[in-house]
Amino acid sequence: MTAGSDSVLELLPKVFAAPGEALAGAEEVLGADPSPLHASVAHQVIGIWQRDFGDLRLALDHLRRARDLAARADSAEREADVLGTLGVALVHAGRTRQGLAAFERGVARTTGHTRARVMYRRAYVWWVLGHHREALEDVRRAIPVLRQADDVIWTARALTLRATVHLALGAVERADADFTAAEALWDTTGQEHDKADAVESRGLAAFRAGDIPAALRLLDEAEERYAKLGTPTFMLDIRRCEVLMAAGLAPEALAEADAAIGVLDEIGGQSTRKAELLLVAARAARLAGDPHTAIARAALAVRLFAGQRRTWWETHARLVLIEARLATGRASGRLVADAAGVADRLASFGAPAAPEAALLAGRIALALGWRADAERHLGTAARSRHAGPPLARMTGWAAQALRAQAAGSGRGVLEACRRGLDVLDDHRTTLGASELRARATAQGAELAALAQRVSLDSGGPRRLLVWSERWRATVLTAPPTRPPADPVLQSRLTAFREIADRAEKARMEGHPVLTLEREQRRLEREIRSRTLHMRGEEPGDGDRFDPGRLLARLGDDTRLVELAVVDGRVQVLLCGQGRVRRFEAGLLADAEIEAEHIQAGLRRLAHPGAEARLPVVEAAGRRLEELLLGPAADHLGSGPVVVVPPGRLHRVPWALLPALREKVLSVSPSATSWLRARETEPPPGGRQVLVRGPGLATGGAEVPELADRYGGTPTLLEHEAASVPRVLEELDGAALAHIAAHGTFRADSPLFSALRMSDGPLIVHDFERLDRSPYRIILSCCDTARFASVGADELLGLVTALLPLGTAGVVACTAPVNDEAVVPLMLALHKGLGAGLSLAQALRDARAAVPADAVHQATGWAFSAFGAA
Repeated sequence: MTAGSDSVLELLPKVFAAPGEALAGAEEVLGADPSPLHASVAHQVIGIWQRDFGDLRLALDHLRRARDLAARADSAEREADVLGTLGVALVHAGRTRQGLAAFERGVARTTGHTRARVMYRRAYVWWVLGHHREALEDVRRAIPVLRQADDVIWTARALTLRATVHLALGAVERADADFTAAEALWDTTGQEHDKADAVESRGLAAFRAGDIPAALRLLDEAEERYAKLGTPTFMLDIRRCEVLMAAGLAPEALAEADAAIGVLDEIGGQSTRKAELLLVAARAARLAGDPHTAIARAALAVRLFAGQRRTWWETHARLVLIEARLATGRASGRLVADAAGVADRLASFGAPAAPEAALLAGRIALALGWRADAERHLGTAARSRHAGPPLARMTGWAAQALRAQAAGSGRGVLEACRRGLDVLDDHRTTLGASELRARATAQGAELAALAQRVSLDSGGPRRLLVWSERWRATVLTAPPTRPPADPVLQSRLTAFREIADRAEKARMEGHPVLTLEREQRRLEREIRSRTLHMRGEEPGDGDRFDPGRLLARLGDDTRLVELAVVDGRVQVLLCGQGRVRRFEAGLLADAEIEAEHIQAGLRRLAHPGAEARLPVVEAAGRRLEELLLGPAADHLGSGPVVVVPPGRLHRVPWALLPALREKVLSVSPSATSWLRARETEPPPGGRQVLVRGPGLATGGAEVPELADRYGGTPTLLEHEAASVPRVLEELDGAALAHIAAHGTFRADSPLFSALRMSDGPLIVHDFERLDRSPYRIILSCCDTARFASVGADELLGLVTALLPLGTAGVVACTAPVNDEAVVPLMLALHKGLGAGLSLAQALRDARAAVPADAVHQATGWAFSAFGAA
């Protein structure tokens, strides 16, 4: 490229089509003794590249040179154009007053088409500063001029900006219309960076409309486009963090925001973007339960925004700062005033977060007993309950519930809680991934707790049961959306399995695995990302829990024990014989500590020589019974018992509790889930599948013996035949499956919990692809009944993946066990099944049939029957 060629001017649009090529072309121009006019263009191109993708200090140096060279060239249009670019860079550097002054000079220096481009840039800066009305005015004036000049690129940019401003003001439909028009224009150009930005903007629009799967999909697509161009993605990082927080993935959002801040600091990037990243990091830390980190991030964001004269943003950061301070227990009259002031300023900006701030002010005032102030602020927040995206309406219904509570209206509290949870139900059904559905329930935790408290105080045991079920293990009440026939997802799963298998073999052989583990984590991220894109079914009423139906199913013999937790104390709801009775037990926190002691004892008892621990574990079981069942332990009757624990008690070995030790005992995540399992019909044909995975200490010794016992009827999969595709094929629609394989629970990513097959791990994502999982399934390996407790009271893990897919009963293990002691337990279990017993009956009898030593007793206690088959 020569300095005198007309192609120099083409570098400016090219910086957003092919940024790397534009940068190289500009540097080539500067190396060829260009004229002042062409040198001005080259320096402007380098300045834009550094401003958006590199060092902001270098950007300012190049843009000031571009301005001075334009003045030497005596080109008013060239100078005005550079002043517009310089104004943006100055504002991003936090020099707001200088940036706005540059725009004033740029607008005054020219007219027509160039002036419209400068006004577009000033509109963008007004948006950055949070001055949305000024932004709309400038872009409104620029668009007709750009259209008249047939300037497709700048018209599309202006439409995209106007849409983004509309989103900031909550006008989703107007934004969607502008995004659609801009996208049609981008399709006619080669502006690849701008096209990526358009996809990113559509992701933001989907998020504001409440469509989280679409938002994640579009933001991931934009990230792929940016990656091909080799450009940083700080604005996309901010938007992705916002979506992750709305999806209940706050710890991930905090990690991503902090990582982006580190990269930005390393390259000397935009001060404005750093402040915005600090704000999303503060929000994420607060939602993740880390208020001290939230305070630190929010306080720094407030200082940066104030220095940048960005009042709109500063006010949002102050909202997070107040929320975090409240989370540390600092409720005070000063906080009420601060929250009220923030709410008023946000309302004056037309910001969608205004109801959230009003709710915060009302909540603090209510805690201090300031009834009149609380009513005023809560009334303001409650106005949002009838319009807007789902989470905004949730804020309104939460405010309405607190108003009713302050007025002493239990009926009003329950009605507001019902309406708010209905909104969240509809929102959750748009989410296809079971993980997102589970995590979304956290948004309704406060409403569910309010309703439970009112029910406990004045509603009777049956109403408390209804509200406990209203928000317990709701994800398991309907099958998850089946993953689409996605060849990319399938290839990623296959590659993940191969890499994981190679890593496991390398570890066993003592070889380095760092590279393999890094590739495995990359594939995990890609698999998870694609599954989070799935949309759910359309909202529907679904089945509401009916206590009468439950009691009819239980009959006179069976008892269902649902443990509700209200204000930290366990309330035992004993269902059976046509009625629901309530008993008060101990504190949940004490029960969790005791359960951890029992887990430690069972781990010790899995090894010979620890017999002395047996009395200690049994004593802990007696204490745990007092904490969890209290007086209800004396009213369980002589028949079968179903225990429905809260999610935080999922690892309790219930058979260890003295009152339950001799019972036909099953566990269920919810009464609704138990009912569903109870009413599930077994598949025709009674097909049986036995699977033996590799590397077991006993070699899966029970499997060949079971194959002989069943007379060759079952499908036997072992050695190379026990591959993931073959196992899934045989499991689909089976009546009974027994899998002896190493189990691995992933607390960091529970849907990657796995059973080891001959070709690698069989993970939860694989099970979710089954048309129908086995009617009964026995998992005779360690830790297969471990779950991650997420959301309000949801569980993610192997067992909970199976229950919504057609499995009516599971036997699995809640603790590490002795492999050799498992063999006689499993053989005795199958003997009972062969005699026509249910899983719970057969497991009870199997515990009694194995040797009475400590190792075998501990092994029996560690296994539980889930469901109702």
